Amino acid sequence: MFKNQYDTDCTTWSPMGRIFQIEYAMEAVKQGTPCVGLRSNDFAILCCLKRQLGELASYQKKIFRIDDHLGIAISGLTADARVLANYMRMECLNEKYTFDAPLNIGRLISQIGDKSQQKTQRSSKRPYGVGLLVAGCDSTGPHIYETCPSGNYYEYKAFAIGGRSQSAKTYLEKNFQEFPDNNLEDLITHAVKAINVTSGETDISAQNISVAYVGRDAKFKELTEAELEKYVEKIKDAAGPGDDAMET
Repeated sequence: MFKNQYDTDCTTWSPMGRIFQIEYAMEAVKQGTPCVGLRSNDFAILCCLKRQLGELASYQKKIFRIDDHLGIAISGLTADARVLANYMRMECLNEKYTFDAPLNIGRLISQIGDKSQQKTQRSSKRPYGVGLLVAGCDSTGPHIYETCPSGNYYEYKAFAIGGRSQSAKTYLEKNFQEFPDNNLEDLITHAVKAINVTSGETDISAQNISVAYVGRDAKFKELTEAELEKYVEKIKDAAGPGDDAMET
């Protein structure tokens, strides 16, 4: 009953103690394409399901390289994601130019949280309608972070955002204990399996998923369709009655 009166800007609290504009931005993330992030002791992986607006359209890009040690997967408004991606790239370039060293990932995520929160402090602005999964590797090892339109951010061993992400979270919760000791190929296989359970009636293929990784001795890299093909085939070959990877 309060929404129409209290949802016209992001600085007015409803009598229930809610800020509806921020909740709307969070909902944009929940309705976006699913993205999965997980890490081992040596690697961090991002995996996304891509949408195609029509048969004549290309698939939307969901993974962005920020620096050699850092990349993001997005769920929500792509235009807002590009703004944040450009900001992150500039911060990494400034750090490298000034100190000749890669930017600490935790510090960059803190800056993104501050930047997102600033958008909730002025009635003339609106929150960013995008959530980020950030995969990076610095001197302390691989990391997976999530950022929210509200300005909150969290570090995870494995996480999923976007539509149908609860299915992926269930899969990750069942298997996360074996992630730390996995090699790169096994970790990518888990990421593809997790994104597969979010696909619903859509069959995953090398064209409609994206996978990228970064590691202690590996720069951020997004896999090509040819490199993805073997993982997609592995999932399809393993699919069958009673397969845990296909449970939703």
